[in-house]
Amino acid sequence: MNELAQLRLLHPGWRDVLEILLVSYALYRVLLLFHGTRTLQIVTGLMMLLAIYSAAWVLKLEMITYVLGFVFQYGAIALLVVFAPELRAALAHLGQARFARIFRQMAQREVAEEIVEGVERLSRSAIGAIVAIERDVTLDPWVESGSPMEAKVSADLLATIFTPYSPLHDGAVIVRGDTIIAAGCILPLSQSVLADRSLGTRHRAALGLSDESDAVVVVVSEETAIVSVADRGRLYRDLTPHELREMLSGRTPARVAADAVGVPA
Repeated sequence: MNELAQLRLLHPGWRDVLEILLVSYALYRVLLLFHGTRTLQIVTGLMMLLAIYSAAWVLKLEMITYVLGFVFQYGAIALLVVFAPELRAALAHLGQARFARIFRQMAQREVAEEIVEGVERLSRSAIGAIVAIERDVTLDPWVESGSPMEAKVSADLLATIFTPYSPLHDGAVIVRGDTIIAAGCILPLSQSVLADRSLGTRHRAALGLSDESDAVVVVVSEETAIVSVADRGRLYRDLTPHELREMLSGRTPARVAADAVGVPA
């Protein structure tokens, strides 16, 4: 290292500070994208493998080093497949301007009102339903299991889709932004052991999707007409329209949080 480089290291300039801030912000956004999803657990597992590999290299455990080296060598392709939804979400958010959030929040409130009204109608009629609202992690893998749509979210449309004996009433509706992009979708069932045996397939599907993504999933029970929300591996039950509106806005009422079922993912 020459004297100029040493001097720059001891007295960083504004470019160095700018680079540090940009890299720190980029890492923060990546971690924020992973927060609350299974991806964070995968990253933790990879860090553990890296720590084991480092320890094996220091202790000269050649077999372990060789096996893990082989895994790392061909694991890059597997990582692209595993993190494909998150990578797509990150690229989709890359060019979004901060000032646009105001308009998105206004649109989200309108969508929330339509969903609350539609769910309230279905609950009064004791009609089962499940509605998944996409957040940062794309729900494309589950969109493909249903029938594609391109319709603005409305209470009337939700009530029509879940009308008994209609072609799409048994599956889930997936909402992206202010648009219903698919209906009749098959969601992954949660493998967690639930103490409450009254929870049916719709509730397990809602919990399963909330385990695999950061989506908010609204469920109307066909047996009890109770409205529930699955979010980040927890099930919030017996919601009033006001509480449902709060949940869709990202706020969890204290009474609802205390009665939650399940364990965070």
